[in-house]
Amino acid sequence: MAKRWDAPTSLLPPWAFPGYCFACATPTQTGRDWLGATAQALSFCGGVPQLIIPDNPRALVSKAERYEPLLTDSVRDFARHYGCSILPARAYHPQDKPKVELSVLLVERWILARLRKIQFTSVEEVNDAIAPLLHWLNQRAFQKLPGSRASVFAQIDAPALMALPVQPWEWAVFKTVRVHIDSHVEFEGHRYSVPNALVGLALELRVTAHAVEALHRGNRVASHMRCAHKGGFTTVTEHLPERHQHQALWTPERLVAWGERIGVACAATVRKMLERQRHPEHAYRASLGLLSLSKRYGGARLEVACTLALSLGTSKYTHIRDILLNRRDLLQSSMAPEWISPTHAHVRGANYYQ
Repeated sequence: MAKRWDAPTSLLPPWAFPGYCFACATPTQTGRDWLGATAQALSFCGGVPQLIIPDNPRALVSKAERYEPLLTDSVRDFARHYGCSILPARAYHPQDKPKVELSVLLVERWILARLRKIQFTSVEEVNDAIAPLLHWLNQRAFQKLPGSRASVFAQIDAPALMALPVQPWEWAVFKTVRVHIDSHVEFEGHRYSVPNALVGLALELRVTAHAVEALHRGNRVASHMRCAHKGGFTTVTEHLPERHQHQALWTPERLVAWGERIGVACAATVRKMLERQRHPEHAYRASLGLLSLSKRYGGARLEVACTLALSLGTSKYTHIRDILLNRRDLLQSSMAPEWISPTHAHVRGANYYQ
């Protein structure tokens, strides 16, 4: 993959663009592969140009447009990280990046042609084979001009590049989420806390391999280490509301009071949900989910299901939902208690017939 490094053409002769080449193999042509290869190219050159002109693939461009193509969120994040601009070439217009096309021809002629008869078992082996040939290609002397691609690049283009950022680039995906009443947002089944003032608002998550960042109007409001534990919580205590801030909104007492309107067993289940969590706010969502079951199945059935769940030693929302879904509460209520004969003088019993 080759990139165009823009320089002021009015100060340089036509041959001053050295055609400095970079090439690497990738397993696929997804956006992650495109941007990963571009990041390798920037590290290879030791700097960042002001403008990068790639092709116009679907992996990078969500909407191809002649004058203002719409880039994906990941591409825009890549450009922000390196402090540069990315302007894809027009579709079917290779003349927008002629030096790149020439570099592709050179790589095919001097690198791929030499490796065409070799069998590789992994992408890493291909890149290991490309590296020495790429170094030879850039160090190869010009036929009619002084120097080589590497020497001209170091003399003219390298000083014009911007410095690489301190932090290495990581592939990031974006997702729009809404902050729940428990001051958490959810990604892949795990919940991450954000400031309580943002409850009810839509945030944008920036997710990398190691971190989850919550953005509000482009500003980062929370950052957490990424966790793959589904159903778990990653909570910063400062993000949770103070008691006086939500006395009139969401409190454990209000949730228990709602449960008492349905029945004693439902209220006891809500209390157990709140006591089971380290932070009561973690149980708000499950408690509201439990109470919402009364709208679907009715308060009487929910009370029986909670009674059955408590007798089994559980207070989880999923268990109570499954009891209602499988109609076990109806079976429980329809079972008559075992009949026991009362003690009476006229009842002879089994011993009489022996």
